[in-house]
Amino acid sequence: MKAKEIRVLNDEDLIKEIETAQKAYFDLRFKAATKQLKNHRDISKVKKTVARIKTEIRRRQLEKGRG
Repeated sequence: MKAKEIRVLNDEDLIKEIETAQKAYFDLRFKAATKQLKNHRDISKVKKTVARIKTEIRRRQLEKGRG
């Protein structure tokens, strides 16, 4: 998921997305540990998506604090 797509989501959707992405990240790590993962690049893609979502959540928290 790209940053532009993340910015248009509302707060509830962001929470749903981060839960989904974190579960996907866990599943990919588990598959990698059991040698069932075909494409190891998926791990870094999902990890970056989690970071992007967390960054947007934090940005919104900081903006609410200022206003």
